[in-house]
Amino acid sequence: MVNSFDPAKTSELNSDLAKLIERRSKVLGPSYKLFYDEPIHFVRGEGVRLYDADGVEYLDAYNNVPSVGHCHPRVVEAQAKQASILNTHTRYLSEVVLTYAERLTATFPAPLTSAMFTCTGSEANDLAFRIAQTHTGNTGFIVSSNGYHGITSAVAEASPSLGQHVPLGHHVRTVDLPDPYSDESFRAESCFAANVESAIDDMARHGIRPAAIVFDTIFSSDGIFTHPPGFIKKGMELVRKAGGLFIADEVQPGFSRTGDTMWGFQRHGVTPDIVTLGKPMGNGMPIAGVVADPDTLRLFGRTARYFNTFGGNPVCCAAALAVLDVIRDESLQENSQRVGKYLIDGLRQIAAQDERIGYVRGAGLFIGVDFVKQDNGIPKPDPEVGLAMVNRLREQRVLIGASGTHGHVLKIRPPLPFSMNDAEEFLDKTTKALHNL
Repeated sequence: MVNSFDPAKTSELNSDLAKLIERRSKVLGPSYKLFYDEPIHFVRGEGVRLYDADGVEYLDAYNNVPSVGHCHPRVVEAQAKQASILNTHTRYLSEVVLTYAERLTATFPAPLTSAMFTCTGSEANDLAFRIAQTHTGNTGFIVSSNGYHGITSAVAEASPSLGQHVPLGHHVRTVDLPDPYSDESFRAESCFAANVESAIDDMARHGIRPAAIVFDTIFSSDGIFTHPPGFIKKGMELVRKAGGLFIADEVQPGFSRTGDTMWGFQRHGVTPDIVTLGKPMGNGMPIAGVVADPDTLRLFGRTARYFNTFGGNPVCCAAALAVLDVIRDESLQENSQRVGKYLIDGLRQIAAQDERIGYVRGAGLFIGVDFVKQDNGIPKPDPEVGLAMVNRLREQRVLIGASGTHGHVLKIRPPLPFSMNDAEEFLDKTTKALHNL
């Protein structure tokens, strides 16, 4: 995992941290990873700030799960109130569940009018895969070359970013994203379409037909590819012509994250057949789901029994409903667009003075910054500088992540209430961190 702590260095940490890490390792096992050269023990969160065990404040420029801010009082109140009244599964009638489903689907274009709820994005994608295969009668899936869609068996084998020890399914094909250094904007659409066509052709040679092409519409794990809007269109048309669907994984780009639209796919002027939702939906509560055209769901609904004990329970739906209210009432989509543009402009000004930064791109409050080194005048990924930057910002009390196949892309993805003052602080500390590399 990019930016993971090396457990062999536990003895170099202070005793309190070392003891916690040793306990964690013993009881949680080796699969769980920690961020940063020096992990952080957080005990409290509020808005876009997190606080460690010593009360030290950190600016959160990374966590999109608390989409409307850590411990937003309206969300906390909504879930606490519902928990004090009733929480049960969806085999009983519940008005809050229906109200949420109505409010949620109203944010989507027609004909995406039906919702099915799960607990996690992994479950949502797993369900979407099943629906696509049932609806089309096909088995294949096309994903981006470093995409991530979850941890169930079905979606893990369609998640290349999990690494070489998690093999891709024989029915899965990958497509590269257009290279921003060699594919000009006007070529991005044709380049992406050509890659999709090659994947379809390779499937056909192996007797496989595509059930769907699946990707998150900001390509967050691939290194954040946002421009030009619409570059995915021709690829979508090719998949549909071959009998497949388009599944938009909106776990990361959805819920106003991209600023100019509520959903990432809307930036590209396309309407998916199935949309999957997750992490930001309940501001940290375990709720996720699928939104689709009823016609796409019809055969699956007739032939497959679907039930999820906790998916869409009243407490989680109350929290998710509050999230929609906060996004609307606090104008968070507009804030994402305004503050995101300010951040992108500021980062491009920094990049103009530092040859280690190759490319700044983004939409709203989801921004990628390439770190590169020159190879005979050609910019190449520099994961060492990218990783070092993540840890230097951590020393500046700013939380950030890394993305891309090489881990060389700074991943900027703060909670949506990130303000202009927060952006100023981020840009100032980014400049200082660069000077300390």
